Amino acid sequence: MEKNRLEAFSDGVIAIIITIMVLEMKVPHGTECSDLRPLLPVFLSYILSFLYVGVYWNNHHHLIKACRRVTGGILWANLHLLFWLSLFPFVTGWVGQNHFTKLPYAIYGGVLFLAAQAYFILQNLIVRDQGGRESTLGQALGNDWKGKASLFLYLVGIGLSFINPRIAGGVYVLVALFWLIPDTRIEKVITALPLNSLL
Repeated sequence: MEKNRLEAFSDGVIAIIITIMVLEMKVPHGTECSDLRPLLPVFLSYILSFLYVGVYWNNHHHLIKACRRVTGGILWANLHLLFWLSLFPFVTGWVGQNHFTKLPYAIYGGVLFLAAQAYFILQNLIVRDQGGRESTLGQALGNDWKGKASLFLYLVGIGLSFINPRIAGGVYVLVALFWLIPDTRIEKVITALPLNSLL
């Protein structure tokens, strides 16, 4: 299968996810600034989730560009990632409407963790298909300390959600900021590869 079909499908799903998330913000009936105050938790959770979806879209784009071909395993791993990303609108709305309380924030962290794990699986399948850790992409990713640290921090955030949801939120924001800059390791691989190997 050509990888541009996988890219187009993934881009479409991600665009729908963002659209659904923004629809969770209901328009207030009043015209005063005070009428916007109840929407603040929903808006803040939307910003964080939008940031996460943007990070996934950006890094997914670079990862697929570095991929030479798409196998059945890669297709299923990609769908696995999209499944967890598709739950972002639900957990985003739940967290915002319940003002960052314990269980919604723990579930939010759980979805973040499972999405990160799904991305990790997809990345490793692509690396294995490209020739393993000795391949150009495998060497560029190295031991992927950012990915492993993120998984660990999500687990910390989930645990903290039951103690202090605000601190857990700080952990989730920290991980998002951690990934805000696109993964230049893969960008370097893409620019180093001959053009015909990316088609």
